[in-house]
Amino acid sequence: MILIAFISGFALALACCLPVLNRWSIKYRSRPLWGRSYIPTATLEEVDPIFISNDLGVSHEAEATLIGGTAVGGTSTLEGWILAALAKRSLRMFEFGTCTGRTTYAWAVNSPEDAAITTLTLREDDRGDYQPAAGDKAQDTKHALQESRFQSFYYSDSAVEYKVEQLFGDSKQLDITPWRESCDLIFIDGSHAYSYVVNDTDKALQMVRPGGLVLWHDYRGKQVPGVYRAINDLAQRLPLRRIPGTSLVMYRKPAVESSTSDNVKHAA
Repeated sequence: MILIAFISGFALALACCLPVLNRWSIKYRSRPLWGRSYIPTATLEEVDPIFISNDLGVSHEAEATLIGGTAVGGTSTLEGWILAALAKRSLRMFEFGTCTGRTTYAWAVNSPEDAAITTLTLREDDRGDYQPAAGDKAQDTKHALQESRFQSFYYSDSAVEYKVEQLFGDSKQLDITPWRESCDLIFIDGSHAYSYVVNDTDKALQMVRPGGLVLWHDYRGKQVPGVYRAINDLAQRLPLRRIPGTSLVMYRKPAVESSTSDNVKHAA
C-alpha cells in the first residue's frame, strides 16, 4: 500500500511538472520535451558541404561576416552565421520577410559579387493589404505588422546595397514567375500566421532550383503555432530536417540530372 501511494504521488507530481518542463524545452531547445518529435535533426555538415569540419572544427570556408546578437524579429548569432555562410556559395537568393534587413545584409556582404538578392516585406502604408485567413492568430497579425514598420534597412546605403532588390507587398500577392526554379537559397521568415507560412512555403518550393535550399525560421513548438503546424504538415510529404541549437528547419530540393537528350541539345 505504501509503495502504491508513493507511485501515485510521484505520478501526480510529474504530471504537474510536465507543462512547466515542456515550456522550458520549447524556449531553450526549440521543441517539446514530451510528445512526438516531428522532424529529425541534421548536422551542419549535412546541411551543406561548406560546414565540413577538420581536426580543428569548421574550416575557414564557413567564415562569414554578420551583425551578432538578437534583434527585433531577428535570428540568433548562430542562425545568422549559418545563413551568412550559405550565402557564400549562392548566386540567387530570396527572403520572405525583410524586417530590419539584417539577414539581407549578411547575404549581401558574404555572397559573390554578382549575386542577386530579393527580399519582400510590407510597406508601413500598405498594411491594409495584409490578408489574415480564418483561424490565423491575432497575435501573428500584430507581430507581422509591427515588423513591417521599417523604412530603411541594415543594407541601406552600404557598399553591397547594389545586390539587393527590395520588394514591397503582401506575399500572398507575389507573382513568382521571375524566380521559378531559379533560387539557390530561400529564407522564410515572414508572417508566422499559418496561412502565410503555407503560402510562402508553397511559393518557395516552386522558386527553389533543383539542388537549392529552403530554410524556415521560428520552428519553436507551440510557442509559434502557425509555423509549427505548417512545417509539421509539410514534413509528412517532404524530408525536412531541424538544425540543432537553432529554430531553423531546412529542405534540400533534389538535384535533377540532365537527360541524354538535353546533353546532346546543349552540345549542339
